[in-house]
Amino acid sequence: MEKFLTLNPKEISTHKLHSYLLSAVAPRPIALSSTMDDNMNPNLSPFSFFNVFSANPPIMIFSPARRVKNNTTKDTLDNVLSTKEVVINIVSYEIVEQMSLSSSEYPSSINEFEKAGFTMLESDLIKPFRVKESPVQFECIVQDVVSLGEKGGAGNLVICEIVKIHINKKILNDDLSINPHKIDLVARAGGNFYTRAKKGFFEIPKPISNLGIGFDNLPKKILNSSILSGNDLAKLANVESLPTKDELENFKEDNISIKGKNSHELAKILLQKNDIYKAWKVLLYKD
Repeated sequence: MEKFLTLNPKEISTHKLHSYLLSAVAPRPIALSSTMDDNMNPNLSPFSFFNVFSANPPIMIFSPARRVKNNTTKDTLDNVLSTKEVVINIVSYEIVEQMSLSSSEYPSSINEFEKAGFTMLESDLIKPFRVKESPVQFECIVQDVVSLGEKGGAGNLVICEIVKIHINKKILNDDLSINPHKIDLVARAGGNFYTRAKKGFFEIPKPISNLGIGFDNLPKKILNSSILSGNDLAKLANVESLPTKDELENFKEDNISIKGKNSHELAKILLQKNDIYKAWKVLLYKD
């Protein structure tokens, strides 16, 4: 019995090859990339084909690949080709669900900052906004974009020179070095898997293909919850629609026992189990 599955990349589908590459070359850091188009419309999207490649000059490279399914390009690529500017925001566990939501294929006119519940911070030297919630933000000038092909799945190496760095002081040690436990980084693996530097692998279901309602459509009393975290809210914002009136009425009749209990605390427990639709029903119970 042979010990290896041996493959010729040219003899399998791009989709299958893509899956093998992402599962084998992991975990990969995530560049949450903020750009702007020529009309000053902001865009935000994560990429795990990403790393740092030089300190002098300080260079990072990320690759917004052409879509495998239809060979189209992403707004991020179009924007960096046009404006030559990008902010690379680092992803911590505290914002991983929001980051995932920002990867949804919203139309170009939609602001992913708003959909994913992120706060836009003005940059010092370039036009694209920084993500306030990110522990480290790199303002970058795009030095070059190297196309690796014209077919679906082909990468585009965006070579970025860092011109300004912003580090949240809460992740620093007394000597101003970054504390790896405080920064609490996450990285991408294959399929739905991510890894948390402190604790190992976990899963985040990919955003629904029909697009979530987004943070901008969350009721204010849920959005301003003192109990639900940004990750919790991102799960709630990733549903396509809310429970219907009939579904909610049936839920109320079947769950009299939860009356009087804190709906946000109950919803948080359900969200930890990824029972998102039931969490919505609990939150809307008294409405």
